[in-house]
Amino acid sequence: MTDKPVILVTGGAGYIGSHAVLALRDAGYGVAVIDNLTTGFRWAVPDDVAFIQGDIEDQALVEKWIIDQGVRAIMHFAGSIIVPESVENPLKYYHNNSVKSRALIESAVRTDVRHFIFSSTAATYGIPEESPVSEDAPKQPINPYGMSKLMTEIMLQDVSNAHDFNFCALRYFNVAGADPLARTGQSTAGATHLIKVAVEAALGKRSHVSVFGTDYDTPDGTGVRDYIHVADLARAHVLALEALMADPATNHILNCGYGRGFSVLEVLDAVDRVTNMTIERRMGDRRAGDPDSLISDNRAIMARFPWKPEHADLDRIVSHAVAWERKLSEIRGDA
Repeated sequence: MTDKPVILVTGGAGYIGSHAVLALRDAGYGVAVIDNLTTGFRWAVPDDVAFIQGDIEDQALVEKWIIDQGVRAIMHFAGSIIVPESVENPLKYYHNNSVKSRALIESAVRTDVRHFIFSSTAATYGIPEESPVSEDAPKQPINPYGMSKLMTEIMLQDVSNAHDFNFCALRYFNVAGADPLARTGQSTAGATHLIKVAVEAALGKRSHVSVFGTDYDTPDGTGVRDYIHVADLARAHVLALEALMADPATNHILNCGYGRGFSVLEVLDAVDRVTNMTIERRMGDRRAGDPDSLISDNRAIMARFPWKPEHADLDRIVSHAVAWERKLSEIRGDA
């Protein structure tokens, strides 16, 4: 048993949520998970973690679960995350990411849960005028995904002004990799994240990797992104929780990234290098709304939290992704 509080993790059977569950357990916290298993997997939640299948919009269920489990803080990962889909189906994203988040926040207030960590995104910035992008850059989302997340940030700020409640919104850049011990990883079929796609291609699960745009204003013409290892990101959530509990009067809105970027071609080269394979690359046109470069200014999180990334190495990120992809094949019984 632990004397640390129980944390409710929404979406704890998903990619980032399952890593947060492990990070919380590794740090000695009690954990309770709620997930509707739309994109998550029951096997991604350890057997000794309290789990309920349900939707965060079901306030009666959520509030009973909070009370029954003795929850003192919430980490909120549940939501929809595919940018092009958000453009095609904006109502789905405003419902899943904004309306349902509102219900969850209300359930927190009703049950006297005073600390809330929110899974936000760099998409709140839209196409930033400067890179690296800092937290005080203009918030100008160019798609419903980014806007739906920004709306939740605004709700959290307003609720914290009205109630005994504080929050941390962590704006992720490009999350990649897998648990270093291969306990969990990115498992959703048809994933769109570059490193996941490239690893699948290297292991024969895809025929090729499409490169969207070769004429960007970058050293090799392909888009540059800030890739953060999911284990370092999960650790940032634990530190955010501890900061909220230590100072209940303070909120935090912080970038989560390494402050440096890699191009699409550099990522593909790393996958080739780690797997000793050669991925077929098919060059194509740019996608609408993709900036040349998107890199975090991470000075704020480094200053506020004792956060020291342990996996800020592209080959390490790729190697952990490869190890997980191979284990995932075993779990699923792939040929």
